[in-house]
Amino acid sequence: MILEAVMLQVREGMEEEYEKTFKKASSIISKMKGYIHHELQRCIEQKGKYLLLI
Repeated sequence: MILEAVMLQVREGMEEEYEKTFKKASSIISKMKGYIHHELQRCIEQKGKYLLLI
């Protein structure tokens, strides 16, 4: 199994829109060959920073 970790920086004030868009993209990600699980975590120390685990 491979775990990919991606740090994402979202422009300040765009976090809510990003999260809504990511929910839509999640349905595409989950249909990829070999897909097991993914999660998006919002950083509590830095505004607009996310960790994506695939």
